[in-house]
Amino acid sequence: MNNPHAHIRSLPPEGAGASLGAARREAPNDVDLRLDHDTPAFVANGASWYEASARQRVDGLLDAGSFSEFLGPAERVTSPHLPLFDLPQQFDDGMVVGHGRLDGQPVFVAAQEGRFMGGAFGEVHGAKLTGLLRAARETGKPVLILFDTGGVRLQEANAGELAIAEIMRALVEARAAGVPVIGLIGGRAGCYGGGGLLAACCSALAVSEQGRISVSGPEVIETNRGVEEFDAKDRALIWRTMGGKHRRLIGGADRYVADTPDAFRAAALELIGRAPTFDAAMLRAEQARLEARVERFGACKDALDVWRALGASAPEAIPGMPDDAFAALADQLQESPHDAR
Repeated sequence: MNNPHAHIRSLPPEGAGASLGAARREAPNDVDLRLDHDTPAFVANGASWYEASARQRVDGLLDAGSFSEFLGPAERVTSPHLPLFDLPQQFDDGMVVGHGRLDGQPVFVAAQEGRFMGGAFGEVHGAKLTGLLRAARETGKPVLILFDTGGVRLQEANAGELAIAEIMRALVEARAAGVPVIGLIGGRAGCYGGGGLLAACCSALAVSEQGRISVSGPEVIETNRGVEEFDAKDRALIWRTMGGKHRRLIGGADRYVADTPDAFRAAALELIGRAPTFDAAMLRAEQARLEARVERFGACKDALDVWRALGASAPEAIPGMPDDAFAALADQLQESPHDAR
């Protein structure tokens, strides 16, 4: 199998590579390209980030026509493991990587396709992101990661876990070299498992209400600890425990945005410009924040208790708050993120 790291690190010049349009024209047999909408019309019509495909999110996020894809579907770099289980492959393995411009600024971008195997990490899927982050470390370009994942593919368990470790190392090395790595979370699959760990390593996160973030998902918690600990069928419990509003309030996300490409674009622009340094002082601040969180919220039994402890006068009203009203409230109540997760 070709080495995805080598392909990405070869760094074609600006504007080179397999363009989005070329990928659409040259890969008609891809089992799951998810190009089921005309993207400009999709974005112009006030699109939902949650409902969009990976490529629609990329097109809505970046400057029009600026995206060039590395290892697109035409390259046919697929998982070597899925055929062993008689499972369908996708020609981009559910990970779109490339470069483009954000308000004129060159950036790298990676977007997971949550509608292919739940956006789960496998060998090729992960290698594409690792290569992109290594290229960012060498060139200094900011990285935008559009998370949409349930974790690691069970069919590629060891390879998937190794991929997470390699991505984490590449991400931290990029940040240590001064590269902003911004995570955007608001997809169908959420950001679970290894994706949750990677999100915690990013310079900053923007999240919508739909952007659930956790390491263990609801079903995993229920299976291991029992329904008394966590009822995976209680949707309200899931959203107020793992959803974007809670993550914003406890400092696990830096910006809360509406469910639109324009909102995520504005947040990405802001967060790139204020990405914190990555050093020992930041890590010490994170440790202090975690210690303070245990002290402050250790007795809380529910997110509602946490919100009350933060100073919310009507915590039960928070889940139903409009985006603008909640964003304003979060700016008042949020736990200090200390430039960490």
